[in-house]
Amino acid sequence: MIPDEVIEQVRDAADVVTIIGESVELKRTGSDYRGPCPFHGGTHRNFAVIPKKGLYYCYVCHEAGDVFKYMMKRFGMDYPTAVREIARRAGIVIPERAERAGPDPREPLYQAAAVAHDWYGRQLRESTEAEAARVYLQGRDLSLDTAGELGLGFAPSGKGTGGKSFLEAMRELGIEEATLIEAGLAVKRDDGKVYPRFRGRLLFPIHDLRGRVVGFGGRLLGPGEPKYLNSPETPIFHKGGQLYNLHQAKQAIRKEEQVLLVEGYFDVLRLVLAGVEHVVAPLGTALTGDQASLLRRYAATAVLLYDADEAGLRATFRAGDELLRQGVRVRVATMPPGEDPDTLVRNGGAAALEPVLRDAVDLLERKLQLLERRGWLTDVEHRRGALDRRLPTIRAASDPITRELYLSLVADKVGVARAVLEQEVRAVEAKRGGRGGPPQGQPEPQGGDGRGDGRHHEHDRRGPQGPTRSPAPPKRPSPAEFEVMRLIVEAPEWAERARREIQPEWIEYRYFREIFSALRALERVDLDDWFASLSPQGQLVWQKLRERNAEMGLPEADSAYANSLHTLEARPQIRRYVELKRQVRGAGATPGASDLVAQMRVLADEIKARFPDEWRKRFLRKGGDSSD
Repeated sequence: MIPDEVIEQVRDAADVVTIIGESVELKRTGSDYRGPCPFHGGTHRNFAVIPKKGLYYCYVCHEAGDVFKYMMKRFGMDYPTAVREIARRAGIVIPERAERAGPDPREPLYQAAAVAHDWYGRQLRESTEAEAARVYLQGRDLSLDTAGELGLGFAPSGKGTGGKSFLEAMRELGIEEATLIEAGLAVKRDDGKVYPRFRGRLLFPIHDLRGRVVGFGGRLLGPGEPKYLNSPETPIFHKGGQLYNLHQAKQAIRKEEQVLLVEGYFDVLRLVLAGVEHVVAPLGTALTGDQASLLRRYAATAVLLYDADEAGLRATFRAGDELLRQGVRVRVATMPPGEDPDTLVRNGGAAALEPVLRDAVDLLERKLQLLERRGWLTDVEHRRGALDRRLPTIRAASDPITRELYLSLVADKVGVARAVLEQEVRAVEAKRGGRGGPPQGQPEPQGGDGRGDGRHHEHDRRGPQGPTRSPAPPKRPSPAEFEVMRLIVEAPEWAERARREIQPEWIEYRYFREIFSALRALERVDLDDWFASLSPQGQLVWQKLRERNAEMGLPEADSAYANSLHTLEARPQIRRYVELKRQVRGAGATPGASDLVAQMRVLADEIKARFPDEWRKRFLRKGGDSSD
């Protein structure tokens, strides 16, 4: 096995023009080199070698890849042999490492992804059904040749070129159905039928750091949901741990000593085509800690270039805080109103982007600018709110110098002594460090009509004595359910945790329970894959949750989840206590009353021991017993 870092070193050191030029007569054309294609045997100079990217591409047969793939395709080498041969030429010594017993078990998955990538590329160029995709790309000023260079593809909804479906074509190319499923390229339904995961979508290949295709992002060109669909989690693809275009951008990032982070695939491609190469994007979700940590390996500074609307700002600030936790310095570039990086550069070229990047400001300064513009620093109440909104960013700053600067800046802006502000930060961190409920005396926020929170509606019902009765289905979700579902919507890691720790019966709002039950039924969390299985109303609720996250931003995730879990777990016990108390009142002086009282006291002691904060919130408000 050759270490990944050595493979990267070999790739960076490889002179792709010299290596390919040994077997192809190349002539310089601008910044590229052109020659006859060694693969399809043409005589015209349709074969391009692009040294800046370390890639080759034929505009006729569409063969494309890096220097390793060239050696493999041209001379029949396997991957390790190609790496070792180029390392020998570059004078790099590959350290010997004990070989794995047998081949890499993931190799068939890499092969399946590579074969599918080639097939999807042919569909984009040749399939009749792909005409809509070709027109769409033309409307975004991307020619078919450019799309080929960028590796874009198309997944037909039915038959591909020559009448073959995706599954038929893969079978003829030697890719087994089970491998397609494991690689996330096909899905097996409950009835045993297998179908392609991507249908009727423009596809963007996602590469690992070695440049191997490991997954795809698919954009739906017609009506339907979801608009973007990624490959599911597989042994070779981890959505929260990979970034779009990092395999190409990493050297440019090192050279520039900073990374540009944008939201979408087209934003990345437009900037790359304009010569701005140190740009990456998360894979359709909020930036994760793993992605931020990965970026920290290549640059100490990140510039966030997200949309300027409200949703874009919230995504910017969430990503910024995540980067700060990894010790990355974060600056925010403000886009002109109504523009995104794609449209800005498409209309004005890289020159239009220069003043935007030049005027980028520190993350916290940008937040303070917005608060000041919106009048949040004018009076005591708003200053308190402004302080609460900025504390998460101060806490996120893991770099001690950055944190010191942030403390001084916020103290000055809000008009609070720096020592007091520092004490507040430490106090909040101490509270977050615990895994219990909310701080004492802090009630759970109320919403809607109060139903679903286990507080008021149980004792309003009258009926015979008996076991605890299930409450009527709430018309609105409780605040605790709402917070948990917002986190589930935001990231698969929270969905996975909720699957393990939350019982379905704790979720009482009808559509939240539908979503959560569907989630628990999955063998593996994939928040895109099961969307279609929800009812129309369930899908609508899911979309509304995503919109609310974009509008409101997320709370402090760890504490919000812990507090909500605590509330949901306590709710059945508290309802049982309220029901017993109602039965005691109805029993009067009957013989069974003493048994009910004993049960009630035992249960009260258990609740006080396990859920002391919930007991205080629900039964000790204003110094009295609120259950009356």
